[in-house]
Amino acid sequence: MQLAHVSITPEAKAAVRSHLGTLFTDPPTLDADADMTPVLPRTGGVPGMWVTAPGAKLEAGVTIYVHGGGFSHSNPAMEQIMAHRLSQATGRPALAVDYRLAPAHPYPAAVEDVVAVHRSLLAQEVPAERILLAGESAGGTLLLSALLVLAEAGDPLPGGAVAVSPVTDFTVSSPSIRANKGRDLIDPDIMGPIGEQYLAGARPDQGPQSPLYGDLRGLPPLLIVAGGDEVLLDDSRRFAEAACAAGVDTALDVYDGMPHAFHAVVLSPGDAHLPTATTFLRRVTDWTARLPVT
Repeated sequence: MQLAHVSITPEAKAAVRSHLGTLFTDPPTLDADADMTPVLPRTGGVPGMWVTAPGAKLEAGVTIYVHGGGFSHSNPAMEQIMAHRLSQATGRPALAVDYRLAPAHPYPAAVEDVVAVHRSLLAQEVPAERILLAGESAGGTLLLSALLVLAEAGDPLPGGAVAVSPVTDFTVSSPSIRANKGRDLIDPDIMGPIGEQYLAGARPDQGPQSPLYGDLRGLPPLLIVAGGDEVLLDDSRRFAEAACAAGVDTALDVYDGMPHAFHAVVLSPGDAHLPTATTFLRRVTDWTARLPVT
């Protein structure tokens, strides 16, 4: 496993937490140069938003973006911006997946939606190795679960996946869930109810719903990103260790002192002035560029 600890200055830590605190009270707007034109006609029957940054080309592939929100919420305006940032970072159009939400549509509905989107790209002749999955929090969980479903079915797998702050174990047994209480921006006491609502009776100690318990052999390269202060830090660490033990090319980046889904600061129009934001996006760019393609 490639483990990287990303040092963050005290000033940058304060700036990140300040920006995260104002995202909803002073929401950012989508960059004027974002192209919302659909790149491909079909998305597997799943709603979604295409966002293409200047210079991004379909020939390079597609980034499937799976948003967070506790499996039960979405914020289309912010998801458009995140998809745009990922399009910038990966040099390919991004498709933000509007997957079905709990409690009306519990597991496995959202996982099925991500799988359907991937299969629709394959059917439209997008090479599997040029597809990248990326998402945070619940979205990180869903994309890891989708990989397990695709692998078990024998589908061609994406070229790689970036999961930021994912839930990987719904038994809520990671030590950091309690150890980082009060340091993260989310209360660990919500993890149990979120899991119960999403799983709706499915076992928390089995994959693919809890990715940690799935058969990880044969998965594509993974970049797992976590904040050092987040309650789900050990969900990321334990999954990365298990993936590495299963022979998966796995990188784990831990950002010192950062809370859950800290990368959301890239949504801010001033993100160019936040070192943490630019560090994260540059890392995604560099890691994606090293993925093997034919």
